[in-house]
Amino acid sequence: MLNIVLFGPPGAGKGTQSEKIIAKYHLSHLSTGDLFRKHLGEGTDLGRLAKKYMDEGRLVPDEVVIGMVEDKITNSKDANGFIFDGFPRTVAQAEALDKLMRNNKLEISGMIALDVEEKILKERIRERGKTSGRTDDQDESKIETRIRVYLDETLPVAAYYEQQGKFTKINGVGTIEDIFGDIEKVIDKF
Repeated sequence: MLNIVLFGPPGAGKGTQSEKIIAKYHLSHLSTGDLFRKHLGEGTDLGRLAKKYMDEGRLVPDEVVIGMVEDKITNSKDANGFIFDGFPRTVAQAEALDKLMRNNKLEISGMIALDVEEKILKERIRERGKTSGRTDDQDESKIETRIRVYLDETLPVAAYYEQQGKFTKINGVGTIEDIFGDIEKVIDKF
C-alpha cells in the first residue's frame, strides 16, 4: 500500500500535484481541511469537539485531528493507499500518525517535499488570491505569517522523515508536468 506525505510551504503546488498523484496512483486523498468540513457538516462527536475549540478561537488539539485521520483510514479499507495533504503539520502529529499507521498495519512510504523559494511562493499565493476568493491569499501580512508558521512549526516534520530515510526533496519550480514527472520517479521507487 502506497502512503505518501506531500509536503511543502503554502503556494508550493501541493494541491495541484495531489490531484495528479491521486489520478495516476488511485490513492485516497486525506486532507485535514476536508476532514474538518466532513465532521463539522455531519455533526459527528469529533466534529462537535472540534467546533467547540474553534468557537473558542483555539487550535483543535492533535488528538481530535488524529481521531479524524484514524476514522478516515479505518473506513477506507479498500483504498490503494493515501496521500496526506497538509498533514502532519508538527513532529508530534507525525509521531502520532506513525503510531496510528502501525496500529493499522500500515506505514508511511515516504515524504515528498516541494521546494520553492520564498519570493516565488509569495507571487504564486498572490496570483492564486486573484481567483481563489481566499482572503488569506490576498493579504500580504497573512501570507508572511503563513510562511513563517510553516518555517517555524512545520518544516521540522521534514527532518523527522529524513531521519527515517523517507524524505525526498523535489524542485517545485517548473511546469506542472515536469514537476509531476520528478514526483513519479520518486513514487515508482517506493
